Amino acid sequence: MSTMLEEIRQQPAAIERTFKSESRNVERLRKHFETHRPRFIVLAARGTSDNAAQFGRYLLEITTGIPVSLAAPSVYTLYKAHVDLKDALVVAISQSGESTDTNLVLERAHEAGAMTIGITNEANSALAKMCEYAFLVRAGKERSVAATKTYTGQLFSMYMLAYALGAAIKLDDLKKLADFAGAALKLESEIRTRAERYRFMRQAVVVGRGLNYANSFEFALKLMETCYVVAERFSSADLLHGPIAMLESSFPAFVFAPPGVTWKPIRELLERLKSIQVESLIITDRSNREAQTDKNNVVTIPAALVRKPAIPEELFTAIPYVIPGQLFAASLAEVKGLDPDKPRTLSKVTLTL
Repeated sequence: MSTMLEEIRQQPAAIERTFKSESRNVERLRKHFETHRPRFIVLAARGTSDNAAQFGRYLLEITTGIPVSLAAPSVYTLYKAHVDLKDALVVAISQSGESTDTNLVLERAHEAGAMTIGITNEANSALAKMCEYAFLVRAGKERSVAATKTYTGQLFSMYMLAYALGAAIKLDDLKKLADFAGAALKLESEIRTRAERYRFMRQAVVVGRGLNYANSFEFALKLMETCYVVAERFSSADLLHGPIAMLESSFPAFVFAPPGVTWKPIRELLERLKSIQVESLIITDRSNREAQTDKNNVVTIPAALVRKPAIPEELFTAIPYVIPGQLFAASLAEVKGLDPDKPRTLSKVTLTL
């Protein structure tokens, strides 16, 4: 069994540890933001952490109304631009906390007068030491090059940050995310069986929308780095704006299909894909009854997710929805005879400027 698969299985415990360790600190931060609300937020990251930042952008804007931007590190490292970050909150996200360009963005932000927060799995990292406040992802040492438990830990930290910024999210609801992750892990045997069909897959598209848009990037990344599949990632809207022309009969498409406001456009896309005989594998949950009409191509997470009438129904789907994607990538790598823990030409920490 791969280390990647072992670490996928550790995610519920990691989320639970993070909640217990950070709850008191996040309450203090929430009080700070009651009187020091940022005018806008900038998220800085690379790789898998950048996918977590993409999720954070949706989550924070939806739940707090504060504008959020994703930093382009090259603006700071290569072009050496001076960016006006007055009254901003700048959040750097890095598994190792040693990402050179991400840390430089945080350093420049501090010099420009912004409040700085770091999200990392390493308490003794450069990032944790240089930021004003650190959210520690309590995932334990991640040995596989393919990040899994640190990604979901970063997503969870984004929920905690949203709460700190005044979002209408209850900590009791966040406690349930570990259980949702555990429910998703029950799909491991089914996913392994499904992966056999894709043994010779060389290319694919992964589609998400809104709060699961980031998961389309992360699932595709895992397919690329562990299975060497050329995986393009799109929102359902962007796919229809041109790229759908490259799809044809039997082309593999993986689609995140939660209930809620994104279901209607996703459903319309699925109907379009069916008309051209694309082979779509749909990830959803039991509460989305309409998505389960065809049992042959639907992966259903066996848990009814939290629903609140005042917030989008899919608010809490990001973590349990990405886990089937992680399991699929780990299983497909095994089917292909590849080692997902040691992808060719990759190392755990990547230093770029």
